[in-house]
Amino acid sequence: MTLEPGYGETPLDGDEWDALLPDVAMRLGSVPLKSEVFDLEQAIYAEVAVAHVTAVLDNRLTLDELLTDYFVRDLHKELYGDLWQWAGRYRNRELSIGIAPERIAEEVRASLETIAYRWSHTDDWAAKTVAVATHAELTRIHPFTDGNGRSTRLLADLVYLATQGPSSVETFDWAIDKAEYIGLLRQYDRDRDPQPLTDFLPTIEML
Repeated sequence: MTLEPGYGETPLDGDEWDALLPDVAMRLGSVPLKSEVFDLEQAIYAEVAVAHVTAVLDNRLTLDELLTDYFVRDLHKELYGDLWQWAGRYRNRELSIGIAPERIAEEVRASLETIAYRWSHTDDWAAKTVAVATHAELTRIHPFTDGNGRSTRLLADLVYLATQGPSSVETFDWAIDKAEYIGLLRQYDRDRDPQPLTDFLPTIEML
């Protein structure tokens, strides 16, 4: 997923500035740009992604561990904890998207348990569908103040890797049409069917 045009010249708004860790705010100066923070986030993301992908491929990180409330929060904290005060914490206020904050913890646990159970006890979902369902369901819940998209896409990659056989290893290609992608996430929000989004998302073979 890429930056919107003009994003690089846009300064952080007041709420975003207040949410930065104090030492980060001081380091960035009085008028930090969104693009500056984005670059920092991307650098952290690259390190975290490599570490977790390696752990999954080495069988040091299993599907049972990935599909837990603890891992969802921990992954978010790893991605954002060096920059933002809200990292790894479920939001406590209403947003225009997502469910009510008081329901988040329970829904995350229940949703992940349901996905894990379905993978273990039925054969109607392929590995790709399990990963997409994980991403779509957490996007529907929208558990964090920010950073939901990036963290849940990485989780989808990890779940997909953990559910594939050793003969072929693929990951998602997230260089996609953003409008159609968002439309399919909204469709999932209405009907809870991950298949249209599964069919839409391309994959690439890992080298």
